[in-house]
Amino acid sequence: MRFHRMSGLDAEQLDELEEMVSELMDEPWDKRTGRMKELAFREALIVTSGYMRNNITEDVWADIFGVDQSTISRCITFLTPLVEKATEEFRPSAEDAAEATRRAVALVDGTLWPCWSWAGERELWAGKYKTTGHGALIITNLAGRITFVSELIPGNQHDMAKLKGSECEMILKLAGGVIGDKGFIGTDYITTPVRKPENRELYIREHDYNNQISSLRSPVERAVASLKKWRILFTDYRRPLKTFLSSFRAAIGLYFFKESLHNPPVVKSLFAFSSKLAPDGYVSVRLGVVGCCRAREWLTRLRLRPPSCVVRQA
Repeated sequence: MRFHRMSGLDAEQLDELEEMVSELMDEPWDKRTGRMKELAFREALIVTSGYMRNNITEDVWADIFGVDQSTISRCITFLTPLVEKATEEFRPSAEDAAEATRRAVALVDGTLWPCWSWAGERELWAGKYKTTGHGALIITNLAGRITFVSELIPGNQHDMAKLKGSECEMILKLAGGVIGDKGFIGTDYITTPVRKPENRELYIREHDYNNQISSLRSPVERAVASLKKWRILFTDYRRPLKTFLSSFRAAIGLYFFKESLHNPPVVKSLFAFSSKLAPDGYVSVRLGVVGCCRAREWLTRLRLRPPSCVVRQA
């Protein structure tokens, strides 16, 4: 089988994930005593990550692996929190994102992670998207690399409400400049397009200005689209609502986990970007986004010392 398309992870990434998750388990998956599990550990991980990657029904996964739907459900329920915990270090914290964004131009956009219309959960209705779900804010740099994904926010919250008093607000206020869409009109630190007045059309210069803002914002739009390749963040979430937070964090963690393994040169660019000359003649080394997989290993390959150390200025 072509597990890469099913799970979103290649063989090397699956090996790494298998090792990280197994270290978090209280007992081995295959205890070699008693009744054998219907799925091997690797197959169960493929199902779990594949469910987040493709968001196809458990019945389909059961047919693919020749097991019952209940077996698939148990695997996803058991392994999703472990995947969330294993990939936690890859999700940039607010402090890491603030350091990476400091004095640089940042892009921000709001989005919605849709879910079923659960009875009694009226705060999930998002009028802008005409559906139910949880909202979030995404911050990227000008190249479109995601530096921060906010925690879940009820879908009925406007982008400005999501921003006020949040970690994203703290991060963006430290940036050298911020570009957002019309949903952020009203802030004094975010550059936004011009809103059309009620009594007239936009002037040509205002149209041109809005086009320039849209062009600058395009990387964050593409970044959100790439994040939603993990279809559990794009199509309706069907599992119990109480499990959404864990699934959301696991999917975000897998995104950064996959990106970190595929893009080791990013560590070098962040290294150069975040290095600062200290008064004592040393260069303090900090990664702009801590949590990149195997950061120490990559820095060693680049003949650079790990970020916990200091490097003598040449």
